[in-house]
Amino acid sequence: MLSGQICLIDCQLYEYHYINEEKTWTDAQQYCREKHTDLATVSNMADMKRLNRTRAGNKGEAWIGLYDQTDGIRTWYWSLPGLEFNESETKWHPGEPNDVNNGNENCGWSSEECKTRKNPFICYEDKVILINEKMNWEDALYYCRDHYHDLVTITSLDEQRWIQEKAKNASTDYVWMGLRYTCTLDFWFWVSDEVVRYKNWASGEPVDDCDMSGAMETGGEHKWRKMNDLEEFNFICSKE
Repeated sequence: MLSGQICLIDCQLYEYHYINEEKTWTDAQQYCREKHTDLATVSNMADMKRLNRTRAGNKGEAWIGLYDQTDGIRTWYWSLPGLEFNESETKWHPGEPNDVNNGNENCGWSSEECKTRKNPFICYEDKVILINEKMNWEDALYYCRDHYHDLVTITSLDEQRWIQEKAKNASTDYVWMGLRYTCTLDFWFWVSDEVVRYKNWASGEPVDDCDMSGAMETGGEHKWRKMNDLEEFNFICSKE
């Protein structure tokens, strides 16, 4: 039985949930994947600070999504597919990873044994999703609204950085966003009704034209470009 759940971090793109129930790392991973997205991942020190705040005064250890595949080479990975482990952003407990338990310590900032040790854990909830299907802008919009919430909106540099990490896994050169140009009123707008304040246009963009929408480069500097609505790309949906 779940004895407690705390959600303190609520931004537009992701949040952490502290689950106050003791499970092995594997069982915690399964729980998070069934009820949220995965065990918590940490892509930068800002995330680390959020993660610590999410624990809300709980000083004991809690599982996160860091593990070692024990393939003979001590290499650490995040449970969430597609996210690379950045050694420069680690926050290992002093003396860790120590691997003193015959090679069986394979989880988290404190290298605990995954299979038998039970701890509370922290789940990660992603509020955006990359759809690896090729659609024109209008079909992508309807797909997102039918299956999730909307085509994604980007209102800050932090959100841009988060979305571009998703875009890296696309199979097309661009991904559609919820950015649209209206000929009648002559301005760009987000389909979520957010005002276009933050901008990341490529040099020379946008040249205003009818039947154009905004797409992000999936490589390079991940700049925004105006593309014809009929072009077919992968796209990113927001979940709420």
